Amino acid sequence: MSQQDEQAPRVVIRDERRIDPTSGTVRVPAGDEPAGATPEQGEHMSEHDNDTSASGNGAGPVVEPPVTGGIESGADDTARQLAERTEDLQRVTAEYANYRRRVERDRVLVVDQAAERFAGQLFPIVDDIERARDHGDLTGAFKVVADRVLGLLDGLGVTSFGKPGDPFDPALHEAVLHDTSPEVSEPTATTVLRPGFQRGDRVLRTAMVGVSEPETPAAPAAAAAGPEVVDAEVVETAADVDQPGSGPAAG
Repeated sequence: MSQQDEQAPRVVIRDERRIDPTSGTVRVPAGDEPAGATPEQGEHMSEHDNDTSASGNGAGPVVEPPVTGGIESGADDTARQLAERTEDLQRVTAEYANYRRRVERDRVLVVDQAAERFAGQLFPIVDDIERARDHGDLTGAFKVVADRVLGLLDGLGVTSFGKPGDPFDPALHEAVLHDTSPEVSEPTATTVLRPGFQRGDRVLRTAMVGVSEPETPAAPAAAAAGPEVVDAEVVETAADVDQPGSGPAAG
């Protein structure tokens, strides 16, 4: 060996793998010789390992046993996240459905209130139209306008009620007149002073009516004559007591 070769830097390859790829045994790190081994044996073992690694005989990637615990933990975490996301999606879907129902309910309520308020402003006009109809003045152009006003109420779904002969209902009628009649068998609205209006099941204005009730039947004649008969019997008994010669004293 020349002097130039001796001065050239030496390249040392160290294999620090703890598992021998050839034998599968655990290597003893340098400096940790087993008990009873001499330093020469330790150096020999290290040199043998280095030579085996440098020569490439049996060298290859270290095959480690599969770690099953990490895979199971990852699967559990994925399942938990999936369950959380599913629950969040269901909650958001339910909240959105409730929001849509609430918005639809509020929209219908606003429309109903606006329709009822507008119909209430037309009721006085309808009363004037009905009075003109009763007096025969609903003719010509006035009749055309009246028909259009009544058509507005029909378009809003408003109907009138309250006709002579209807049974009296406190929820629908406002009684302002009261009398009795033998022609009725129950309280009846015989006179309609002002018609009522309703929209569906909601009463917008009650009808102003006069109510007739059936007459109270007269008391039976026998009941009226009962006290007179009793009085006659009492008087007759008293007369018998007053006759002369009657009783123990006459004997």
